[in-house]
Amino acid sequence: MSTLVIVESPTKARTIRNFLPSTYRVEASMGHVRDLPSSAEEIPEAVKGEKWAQLGVNVEADFEPLYVIPKDKKKIVKELKDALKEATELILATDEDREGESISWHLLQILKPKVPIKRMVFHEITREAIRDALTHCRDIDNRVVQAQETRRILDRLVGYTLSPLLWKKIAWGLSAGRVQSVAVRLLVRRERERRAFRQGSYWDLKATLTPPKPPASGRGAFEAKLVTVANVKVANGSDFDENTGGIISGRRVLLLNEEQARALLERLQNKPWTVTNLEERPVTRKPSPPFTTSTLQQEANRKLRLGARETMRIAQSLYERGFITYMRTDSVHLSEQAIAAARSCVQELYGSEYLSPQPRKYTTKSKGAQEAHEAIRPAGSTFRTPQQTGLDGVDFRLYDLIWKRTVASQMADARQTHVTLLTQVEDAGFRSSGKRIDFAGFLRAYVEGSDDPDAALEDQEVILPPLKVGDKPNCQELEAVGHETQPPARFTEASLVKMLESEGVGRPSTYASIIGTIVDRGYAKLVANALIPTFTAFAVTTLLETHFPDLVDTSFTSRMEQTLDEIATGEAKWLPYLDKFYRGETGLQTQVKEQESQIDAKVARTVVLENISAKVCIGKYGAYLEAEREEGPVKASIPQDLTPADLDPEQVEFLLKQKTEGPEKLGLHPETGEPIYVLIGNYGPYVQLGDVSETNKKPKRSSLPKGTDKDSVTVDMAVSLLTLPRLLGTHPDTGAKVQAALGMYGPYVVHDQGKVGKDYRSIKPPDDVLTITLDRALELLAQPKAVRGSKSTTPLKELGAHPESGELINVYDGRYGPYVKHGDINASLAKDESVENFTLQKALDLLAAKEAAGGGKSSKSKKSTKTTAAKSETAAKKTTTAKKTTAAKSETAAKKTTTAKKATTATKTKKETKSS
Repeated sequence: MSTLVIVESPTKARTIRNFLPSTYRVEASMGHVRDLPSSAEEIPEAVKGEKWAQLGVNVEADFEPLYVIPKDKKKIVKELKDALKEATELILATDEDREGESISWHLLQILKPKVPIKRMVFHEITREAIRDALTHCRDIDNRVVQAQETRRILDRLVGYTLSPLLWKKIAWGLSAGRVQSVAVRLLVRRERERRAFRQGSYWDLKATLTPPKPPASGRGAFEAKLVTVANVKVANGSDFDENTGGIISGRRVLLLNEEQARALLERLQNKPWTVTNLEERPVTRKPSPPFTTSTLQQEANRKLRLGARETMRIAQSLYERGFITYMRTDSVHLSEQAIAAARSCVQELYGSEYLSPQPRKYTTKSKGAQEAHEAIRPAGSTFRTPQQTGLDGVDFRLYDLIWKRTVASQMADARQTHVTLLTQVEDAGFRSSGKRIDFAGFLRAYVEGSDDPDAALEDQEVILPPLKVGDKPNCQELEAVGHETQPPARFTEASLVKMLESEGVGRPSTYASIIGTIVDRGYAKLVANALIPTFTAFAVTTLLETHFPDLVDTSFTSRMEQTLDEIATGEAKWLPYLDKFYRGETGLQTQVKEQESQIDAKVARTVVLENISAKVCIGKYGAYLEAEREEGPVKASIPQDLTPADLDPEQVEFLLKQKTEGPEKLGLHPETGEPIYVLIGNYGPYVQLGDVSETNKKPKRSSLPKGTDKDSVTVDMAVSLLTLPRLLGTHPDTGAKVQAALGMYGPYVVHDQGKVGKDYRSIKPPDDVLTITLDRALELLAQPKAVRGSKSTTPLKELGAHPESGELINVYDGRYGPYVKHGDINASLAKDESVENFTLQKALDLLAAKEAAGGGKSSKSKKSTKTTAAKSETAAKKTTTAKKTTAAKSETAAKKTTTAKKATTATKTKKETKSS
């Protein structure tokens, strides 16, 4: 007989197995094994007729949740029950946060063990940590479980009560969430500020000066910027009012225009310069604390360009493989063991002078900090350097970031000197700023990996030549420079996470899933790392602000978080709180009943934007414009890639004119004499050859390449685009045609073998779809990729042998993207997963998850069943069955099958990261 240990994931199970005696059996639950029903299909027959069944919470019976075992978890539960039959002891070793505690509690309710039970927690997966945790087991903390359950119920009440209202008043398939809707409002509010922004312009002078005598150091030329004229401050960007574009009322500054700046430049030419003041100010910089979940997401986004979801996925993998400590934490605290390990690294790698005089101990300022009890750091009593880990790709880069931050936290302060030099010419005052690093301190950790650390540190310095008051520097160049004020910056994932945390909204462990949901549900687009809200986001936010202001108020949501934390510590009771929130006089249920009749659907679907005369409305197929003209109301679709930020009066007029007067003629085709038009459709701008008529219902059309402005299109470019797809020639091996074309995802070449299949390759710069040759296309097609329709495939990447079967595991390219294969099991890579950075370990995790969910030869029929079910959901809208469909199912009903699957995943992710 043995001890059964249950953890969440196969990777965690494999790692822990190495540190336990052979009598211990470690199995994975694959996350939650029970949850509230996600569809009508999951509601038990016994309660299907109950009014509360759709909600999944019996509000009349003290908010009793209805827990069900999802279909894809039934096999796992059976395997765990079978394993328990052979065990003499059960150890629940799920994560140490609220979610992990909840998973353990649910396992206990389902398995109903008759053997001794222990709850084992640890914040790193190392031999020492696991052995220590075995000797310090405890019971399940029911208060923590209750706090998690309260959050889960609260999220369900908000989402499933407000979402149907949004479907009725704005558009089908929309969703609202306790934290999600607040985050969307932050994006919309920032975009409103940007639309209300009025640009201001100002001019100043910039000089390039050199000392009277060239210094021995060779550092001669330096810059000086105009700051005063006749002792009056020259206006800069901070002096402007964002709402008017003019100088803030009451500011005594001199605003220079171009003419005045150039006149001043002429007056100062060839005049003597004098140093009037020199100030040196010593500055000490302390290292930042080690990472919390929030700060890791922010830094990974800024430095590695990783999204919050991707950061957490990589961090979880590093934790489960024993490289870092637990990645969901609000704490900046380091254990004595970790402090000793970090200081040892500093001593060995940089020397004792780079150690802080005393060990640095950080305390968490966040009132709601309650997750794990230590910051994110390298695991173990000694820290492996990034080079010693054997990691590569993004795994290496994220570990490197965590290692540097942890080690730097125990290093000495950096000492710098900030230098301000003032010079005068005539009545104009100029300022130069410099920075000198006197002692690098903790900064050394951040540049040590570069080829030349000293040079890397020098890059952070701005050295001014050794000058003193009274010196006469020479002016090498003097130029007038124009500036324009900029609107408030849009939120990036990093800055949104920072804002949510500073406002006390939500918990850092859920930010990744919240941002993912916002993007997946079409409330925002992620463009160049900026989150840009859509027209739908504006409409939903306006409705919630008008009729349910508390639910999108950051202060209200923050107070809600505090109460939930108090429930976890026993300071507050969960039932009275839920009852007041949902059924009280001003409760959610009461508000929805009162407000629903007062919400005019036509008004709710209308987005009001400043400076736009036409109405922007949300329709069944997206946003559209509506305007009154002499001939009556005119409607025009807004392209899907156009956001409220981009919509201006000129574009509005173009779209409406295109609708009423027809497309704008670019010119005539040189061969056919037919007119060529430039139009804007639902998917962006395109060119069209000829007119739509009874005999020519579908004229030849071609989209513009991504990034091409419609105003820059010439007749020659249009003619070339209308030749697509271009026949480049025939493939020498098959005799099949090779073409170049432009598709939804950009330009590509295709080797078309008819029934055998088509083989595609993307065309990347500097190659051009309009000029690419057959020889170059053949080079692209020769690059490794699976040939669709052929039984023999060439792997995109060989990963290595499976540790149990010895069979090679490779990455292949399939119809729906890259996938890994082992035996009869195929598992697709995540959408944002890079094939180059994909490892054997990640493949094993994917395959194990697919196998646990019932993957294999029968997966095809299962997929078919799901597809049929998803299609029937759409039809269900027209039948009485729709009335019994739960809120989560209905949200995805109007979408295509693939979208439905994504939305279901997003819904689960939104509720809590580990909710299945």
